[in-house]
Amino acid sequence: MPSTNVSHRRTHNLLLISKLLSLRDSASPLTLLLDSLEQPATPLIQEYIRRAKLSKVHVIFVSFETLVRPDGVDTFIPTRRKSLTQIAKEVTAASSSPSLHQPSAAPNAPIARRSLIIIDSVTPLISRKHSSPDQQHLNIAAYLSSLLGPPPTTPQSPSTSLIAIYHQDIPTPHSQNQTPYTPTPLFLLTYLATTILTLHSTRHILAQKAARDRSLIAPQFGLAEEADGVIIGRVVEQHGKGIASAGNDDHDRNGIVIEMEHRRKSGRGVVEWYYLPPATKIHRQQVKEVVMLLDDHPLYRRWEEAAAAGREEAEEQPESTFELGLTERQRREREGVVLPYFDAQKGEGPGEGGRILYDMGEEDDFDEEEDEI
Repeated sequence: MPSTNVSHRRTHNLLLISKLLSLRDSASPLTLLLDSLEQPATPLIQEYIRRAKLSKVHVIFVSFETLVRPDGVDTFIPTRRKSLTQIAKEVTAASSSPSLHQPSAAPNAPIARRSLIIIDSVTPLISRKHSSPDQQHLNIAAYLSSLLGPPPTTPQSPSTSLIAIYHQDIPTPHSQNQTPYTPTPLFLLTYLATTILTLHSTRHILAQKAARDRSLIAPQFGLAEEADGVIIGRVVEQHGKGIASAGNDDHDRNGIVIEMEHRRKSGRGVVEWYYLPPATKIHRQQVKEVVMLLDDHPLYRRWEEAAAAGREEAEEQPESTFELGLTERQRREREGVVLPYFDAQKGEGPGEGGRILYDMGEEDDFDEEEDEI
């Protein structure tokens, strides 16, 4: 029974993450990525763009801190010296423009245009002041809703998905007019998002897992260490166009760990941990799913498999202070014993094959009438 539940969970959650990353059926209109200096969101964004190109989704990249257009992006919108209203107009115009990916088989058929909007950092968006004098800071919920537009009503209606990256290491400014009951921007974003993906370094997760297996305190990394000094991400030079960021050398070797929290329309939440292999092991045109459950990672489940095998072996043999097994000599002697029912099969004549060999003793009471019956 437990193996059946594990298989059902694996199949269900792998289909869910494939649906979310491939932007099928508008499963998640607003996806929030929580990254840090230890593990930036660059590898996951590259995977989103790769799958979007396979599905012919129009990719719109809103740049607050990225200087070079990433590979695979259709529309690159820099935000330098632009107001929030101008940015929203450019995003809306790019998402509502006619699709460039029309199939040649049916050029006149109605096609549902799908767009993917990627905001590389919402921290500058939150920090900017609103153009209205009555409202100093931006209403993040209303602004993101204006970028998404109305929800699709028919299969032919255009659909837009939004991915926002929130850097957990960067503090957000607080307004003097805010009351103590005003929710923080991170709390508001996590409330609005339909899917929250928290990124972790594979090396850190394996180190914490190894410590827990030995009943030790799990090590902390980044700001959680509470160490004096300045945290500097590991920066690697990138050859060619792309998103240059920290931590890519670790990702190229080990991949990244994704902690997912998805909210369904019914309100039920799904929480799961996944492992995304490094980009060097994924072909651009690969269609087969590459994401796996973290529990299926060979370095993560090694100790659990050994413990499970040890428990199964212990369950097969009963616990006792005596040696209940047989030696090789005892096993040969046991196999050489001829049991009575084997000798009974050698009888000759009809009805002799099933006779019972039994020698009566002194204590046996023989009754002829019962014997005839």
